[in-house]
Amino acid sequence: MNAPAASILVVDDEPDLRTLYELTLLREGYRVETASSVQEARDQLKAHRFDAVITDMRLPDGFGMELLQDLRDQQRRERCVVMTAYGSAENAVEALRAGAFDYLTKPVDLKQFRSVVASAIQGTGGVPPPRAARSSGSNRPANAPAGNEFGGANAALDRLVGESDAIRNVKQRVAKVSRGMAPVLIHGESGTGKELVAQALHASSQRADGPLVAVNCGAIPENLLEAEFFGARKGSYTGASQDRDGYFQAARGGTLFLDEIGDLPLAMQSKLLRAIQERSVRPLGSTQEETVDVRIVSATHRDLAADVQAGRFRQDLYYRLNVIEIVIPPLRERREDLPALCAALLTRIANESGMPVPQLTDQVLNAIAAHPLTGNVRELENLLHRAVALSDGDELQVDAPSGAADALMTRPASPSLATEGSAATASSSAGAHASSPADTGQSPQPLASGCTVPLPSDLQAWLDQQEREILIRALKESGFNRTATAARLGISLRQIRYRIARLNIAVPNDQDPHDDLG
Repeated sequence: MNAPAASILVVDDEPDLRTLYELTLLREGYRVETASSVQEARDQLKAHRFDAVITDMRLPDGFGMELLQDLRDQQRRERCVVMTAYGSAENAVEALRAGAFDYLTKPVDLKQFRSVVASAIQGTGGVPPPRAARSSGSNRPANAPAGNEFGGANAALDRLVGESDAIRNVKQRVAKVSRGMAPVLIHGESGTGKELVAQALHASSQRADGPLVAVNCGAIPENLLEAEFFGARKGSYTGASQDRDGYFQAARGGTLFLDEIGDLPLAMQSKLLRAIQERSVRPLGSTQEETVDVRIVSATHRDLAADVQAGRFRQDLYYRLNVIEIVIPPLRERREDLPALCAALLTRIANESGMPVPQLTDQVLNAIAAHPLTGNVRELENLLHRAVALSDGDELQVDAPSGAADALMTRPASPSLATEGSAATASSSAGAHASSPADTGQSPQPLASGCTVPLPSDLQAWLDQQEREILIRALKESGFNRTATAARLGISLRQIRYRIARLNIAVPNDQDPHDDLG
């Protein structure tokens, strides 16, 4: 038996526009009612149940936000789409924060109008899913996975391991905000699991069947940013032998995850803002704009508000991205989750290596808890990898920090992309740290009280620079052989590739003919 056609209430005081919207929706097979004022809309809502309400922001007797508030107060199921005048970005942000499913900017593009309405009614029990949502580009970027690869909403949320109040709040926030289209900004230190949260948001949303495209904004050379994000047409630049879709096109009908958004240069920030506001992109070398239907989720370890004040990040883009914020607590603030995290990580490490799961004793947990864990879950995983590798039999051997100075100088973990997303992409969460002085043959400098070494004003940038110098030195000494470099530094080939890409280190491709086999 076919599902009934979705019912939609259109609220606009301009008769011509109201008729245009009504006819457009009727052609799509929806049932449509109209109203020209807040009061008429309230009367309609009293008399009928709808799947979606589309309302203009300004009405003769009030504002569309009042209807949105009514729907929230009455806990009604209707999803609300708000139409705002061109240039009223603050109104759109306000509506999204108030619970609107999505927004449209006047003058409304009818193709975009149909796509937004289809997204709004999807999953409410009425009509077919959006047509555009299932379209796919002919040339996806290599790091653009399609479809729901995370085993459903519950499985994705379960990967956020822990039962502390802090992690419970994150899960509840994810479940709540995943239902709409409002942009989400995930904030957390490196290694806390920002990409896992993005995956959970996607898997819990109605877009779960669409692609999740993850992009590491700090790993793309500046001169390639526009083509990577918006696509390029054949002949638009040297080497462009065919049309190529960008990340926005690849994410149609799904979620575009912009990791380390704070690393984007200002010029690209401006172009990204326009793409988000207009919901359309212009591929490099094209004269035509393409409508794109994506939800934007971004992440950063930086203080973007401070970057705005310093002029490093556009204020208008910051407000557009930070409609809903999810803050992931550092591991040191939820140490009660350590037993569950260690158990989950050890199970995966054992499965990957084909060995039995090592025993997790109280002594081992106490030794782990003694570490500062400044690298968060990523450092914890590295610590467990090292413990498994060095242990005899089934008993883990974890060295506790020898003292305060040693604790401060403890090496943060190498990036494990299994902790924050797929290791197969160059879009994994940024935030790898410098190797320890012990690994490079240098003597550590204790950062004790009274030390004359000045503290860095940007710790992450300082760590990145140290790591970059170490990698460049090791690569040069090995003749730019990445396999040999990885072995020398005690990390995997996959990790060395990730670090080279994240830190934008130029490596001649012909120096290591074997390292592309892994």
